[in-house]
Amino acid sequence: MAEPLRDKIASIAVIGSASVHTWRFLRGIAPHVEQVYLACNGEAPADVAALLAGSLRVDFRLAALGTVARLRAWLRETRPQLLHIHQANSVAWHGSRAAASLDLPTVLTAWGSDVLLLPERNRLMRAMVRANLGAADAITSDSLHMAAKIRELAGEGCRIRLLNYGIDALPASAASAGKGRTVLSCRLHKPLYRIDAILRAWQRVERSGRFGDWRLSVAASGSETEALKRLAAELGLSRVDFAGFVDSATLGRMYAESRVFVSVPRSDATSISLLEAMGHGCLPLLSNLPANGEWVIDGLNGVIAEDVGRLGEELLRAMELAGDDARLDEVAALNRRLVADKGLHQANMAGFAQLYRELLNPDH
Repeated sequence: MAEPLRDKIASIAVIGSASVHTWRFLRGIAPHVEQVYLACNGEAPADVAALLAGSLRVDFRLAALGTVARLRAWLRETRPQLLHIHQANSVAWHGSRAAASLDLPTVLTAWGSDVLLLPERNRLMRAMVRANLGAADAITSDSLHMAAKIRELAGEGCRIRLLNYGIDALPASAASAGKGRTVLSCRLHKPLYRIDAILRAWQRVERSGRFGDWRLSVAASGSETEALKRLAAELGLSRVDFAGFVDSATLGRMYAESRVFVSVPRSDATSISLLEAMGHGCLPLLSNLPANGEWVIDGLNGVIAEDVGRLGEELLRAMELAGDDARLDEVAALNRRLVADKGLHQANMAGFAQLYRELLNPDH
């Protein structure tokens, strides 16, 4: 791992939306940079704000008049060495146009929906994303699948680096014998994540007559929470617990106590929740997405559900595998090695800093 305090970059400007992902990135990159400036559409948490040399509040909506001019004036005033934009959507649309005449090296970090979903909406959105990608000197992606989509949109000449935000540290190893009989879902309660499919799959488990001592724990929250609770009641589910939004320490304990982690979104890149679950020794049950295939091979270190319509059968298969202590320990050991190799936060943040150095010193 690169030493965070060696060869610190003098200053960068970050343009990104008010999101836990943006805050996590800022906390991680701060040790590598002398001064960090932030342009955002929301207020940063106090601990993040304390890391900043300055900030600007802006509106990232496409129709927001004046945002480009405000960003350009702010960049001229702060004079960062490098600009880092997060998300290839309207955030980058404003940010890249603001920087267009400033001769400022620019990194663009694409999030999954930016290149996997947004370009499919219509031709205008596809053109916007393509322009945003083309304006960057370097693009970061957290999966090979998303990198391929970026290259498809931006062309063969684009510079792509595989980096993710990672997890803070590899959790202490939790022996399977100490785990409960729990299946954990902790993705947001939004249509993208198909928590309703998980509840219907759990009905298949309860009706199977098998695994009578297992429970399904549904953490997190979102726009569909109340509808999901009603669905659980309509399905007659008796072994489901809705934990709600939990803090990171509580979630860590839930991972450590669970044998199966289930996540079946329609689209996704590398999710931090998957890395956390793998690090805590859960057997992952995932939807059949290319990015998931970069971490899990069906039957080896997890289960891939080819058809979410048959998720109940796949859930039973995952529980059968995870119920075997020796087999779960084998899966956990392999998954922890994978996370240690390429899924840790500090190593990835050092990777971002190294990319900055390469752009600032192209002849070295």
